[in-house]
Amino acid sequence: MKILFIGSRLYDDVDYYVKKRGIESILTESNEEAINLDLPDQVFIVPRGMDGPKQIAITQNVDAVVPLIGIDPPLIQVAEMKEELERDYDIPVIAADVRAVELTSNKINTKNFYSEIGVATPEYQILESLDELTLDFPVVLKQGEGQGGKDIKVAHNADDVNEYFEEFSQALCEKFIEGSEISIEVLAFRGEIVALPPIYKGETTLEGTHPLNKVKLGPCLIDGLDNNLIQQTAYNVARNLNSDGIFEMDFMYSHSENQLYAIEVNTRPNGTRYLTSATCSINSLCELINMACGDFSLKNVFDKLEYYYSTEIPIGNYEGPEINEPVKSFDNNNFIVHGPEGYQRITIRGKSKKELEDRIHDLC
Repeated sequence: MKILFIGSRLYDDVDYYVKKRGIESILTESNEEAINLDLPDQVFIVPRGMDGPKQIAITQNVDAVVPLIGIDPPLIQVAEMKEELERDYDIPVIAADVRAVELTSNKINTKNFYSEIGVATPEYQILESLDELTLDFPVVLKQGEGQGGKDIKVAHNADDVNEYFEEFSQALCEKFIEGSEISIEVLAFRGEIVALPPIYKGETTLEGTHPLNKVKLGPCLIDGLDNNLIQQTAYNVARNLNSDGIFEMDFMYSHSENQLYAIEVNTRPNGTRYLTSATCSINSLCELINMACGDFSLKNVFDKLEYYYSTEIPIGNYEGPEINEPVKSFDNNNFIVHGPEGYQRITIRGKSKKELEDRIHDLC
């Protein structure tokens, strides 16, 4: 089996699994100084964009392509490459198709999609000036495109809105939901869909605190909210997207309204993947490889499911005990350290809440 991986930044997350399965690995990367270039069997430095990876896939006669891209801008190019390689060369590309990317990469498109399939989402309007505002403060102002909290502002009053329009000519204006932030990973391939355990990312704040600065917990345990509802809603969204790969979905639960709201969908590897893996022993990136090998199925996923309590904590720099190989896997570890120096996070798991608390005390 020969697989082309696109992008080196996340490759160390799967290198151990690629070697374990005896897969011949080829990687394309546009930055010749990028990390992890020493890990695959072959590396090709190509220009930015998908023309280079497409040509490598064809000339190297690979069996499948697995993009490991964690940012939004290249996703539409990946989707277009997918359609061409699968149609003209019978090379599967384990990624979302053009329709799914177009629906999810623009927040306004996503809102319309939720409305069409009957999934609740916070009340919103498209604003071009303060005079058009009909929602009560506070409101959340966003741009149609962007990730990681970029260009998002919680507006408390008219001055905040006017300040936002000093930089932008238009905004997606959304009702501010006071409640719990939730993420869930969904795996989908050739019509088989599995929603993994949801993750609790903390409470919303009027200051707009970024999720990376919060302690997260798995599984999500919120009074009054059934995790089956989150999983069923996520499954419904994925079924209507009707595409392949990883979907990370963000939800908000309003305690006062007892209402689950869908916020957005990402068609790429995401920041909660370590916590999901800690909670249920399913590594979503490794499942992409299983899809490429033709080994992905609901039965295989369910056979591997385990259940743990887990948490993810910002630590800056890790200075604790040595981590067993493979360091990015829970196979031989009860914790994983990830992220760049100075901004590292530790994800820890235990079979019980007490075991988890003891490990937190020992490691942090």
